[in-house]
Amino acid sequence: MEPDSVQRQLSVTIAHIVQRLRGSKLHSELEREARTCLHKSEVRIESLKEDLKDFLRKSGWEKKLQNAVYRELNVLPHPGHPAAPPEHTKESLMYLRRAQVNWEKRVLKSLNSMCAELGIPLAKKRSADEQKELLNKWNEMGTDEPDLSHFRPVYAPKDFLEVLINLRNPNYDGGDPTGLRSSWGLISIPLPVKDLSELRELFAELALNYEQLGIDDSMQIPVELFESEYIRLGQRVLSEQDSAAAQQYIRQGCPTGLRADMWALILNIDNQLEDSLYYEQLKSNVIQHDLLIDNLIYKDVKLTASNDDYYFVFEDYLYQVLLCFSRDTLVLDHFSYSSASPPKSYIRGKFALEDYTVVYPPNGVIPFHGFAMYVAPLCFLYHEPSKLYQVFREMYVRYFFRLHCISSHSSGIVSLCLVFETLVQTYLPQLFYHLREIGAQPLRISFKWMVRAFSGYLATDQLLLLWDRILGYNTLEILAVLAAAVFAFRAENLMEATSLATAEAVLADLSTLKVMPLLQLFLFATSS
Repeated sequence: MEPDSVQRQLSVTIAHIVQRLRGSKLHSELEREARTCLHKSEVRIESLKEDLKDFLRKSGWEKKLQNAVYRELNVLPHPGHPAAPPEHTKESLMYLRRAQVNWEKRVLKSLNSMCAELGIPLAKKRSADEQKELLNKWNEMGTDEPDLSHFRPVYAPKDFLEVLINLRNPNYDGGDPTGLRSSWGLISIPLPVKDLSELRELFAELALNYEQLGIDDSMQIPVELFESEYIRLGQRVLSEQDSAAAQQYIRQGCPTGLRADMWALILNIDNQLEDSLYYEQLKSNVIQHDLLIDNLIYKDVKLTASNDDYYFVFEDYLYQVLLCFSRDTLVLDHFSYSSASPPKSYIRGKFALEDYTVVYPPNGVIPFHGFAMYVAPLCFLYHEPSKLYQVFREMYVRYFFRLHCISSHSSGIVSLCLVFETLVQTYLPQLFYHLREIGAQPLRISFKWMVRAFSGYLATDQLLLLWDRILGYNTLEILAVLAAAVFAFRAENLMEATSLATAEAVLADLSTLKVMPLLQLFLFATSS
């Protein structure tokens, strides 16, 4: 890239971050703090600017501002051409934008038809008695057994997979020089995804010569010594309150006792009084208004987490977080860099009048079957509802939304499918061919793991080690690598499978797998 072009791009990025922070809570806090320090004796008129900066630096505000900027850099879309139209920020490929729009229409149609069939409004105000009852049982909603038999998930991952399989680039003839994607895989659109050597470069700190949490043997130094030193380093990182340092630290895993604080630091969450009050406001909105979406949330929790040996104890937390999440209009902000757009519905009696459309649900996210599993693992780390809520919301707007949107982003589900299929075809060609021949395309099995970021499939301690690396490397590509590594690990048994059902049986239980050895072996012991 030319120096002028780099400079222009940098200017655009800085302007964007300044604009984003200008309306933030941090901006008003900084203003207030700056006014306060004007009355201090060490701040002089003749050197006002420097004295002000010095005061803010010493009192920790510079670090807070630095973390806020780092947060924006982590969620910022990849800069496009300055002259590109605004929709290119959301998704640069027109055919994928169209596919996402069509998918959104289909999901909304499914929701509206269920609404019409059941004769239930999308939203209604709760009566005073209903409000009182819900408030009384807020902390024990799991004991409630509403009749949900008529409600069905708006869609399941397998429905979404069928849409991805049918994606086509109208300007592409399918001629792939490797002959792999067009003839073997289910995903037939060409996107630039990383090969094994590029993945090795990206995940360099997972190499065999690095110490890792989550691996008990083959350490170059005794495990106990590494862990105690690593914990000491982690405590120092936390004391420094530096998001970038925390993100780098967590690439080798996070000690259990530090994980909650380390993740919150990386996600730039400090859980101030204002955040707790905002959470209470969302709770109040849940108490006052009944949404059709609430039934879908109840049903999803009942079908997934309530039946899970690890997560059933958190049922009440899941209802609280997900019901509040559905009302949170701050979530709409992520649509500025997501390929998706929030669904809209008409105010009752005003059908087809554009001026009477509202975003529904208020956060713009229609939950699908398994959505609750994005929250469930976080319940192990955060027991204070407000903080649990904030961490989940930030995880969603940074990462999880990409798992159910059609886009060309490297962390998007389409790219993850391509990375997975390419890795298995290239490094396990016999296995891929065998599974394809018996009607057990590998992606049909692995898709549900990736779309849920493996939540509900791995043991919780292993899942948290995996999510450490998602946060550490700021990418979801590790999910595709792990999915391929699972196939490599079970290859011998899979070669004996004779149908999709028997292949699925071989991979039905992933709860005994150790994530880090699998990732290391696949990335660094597979011959190129």
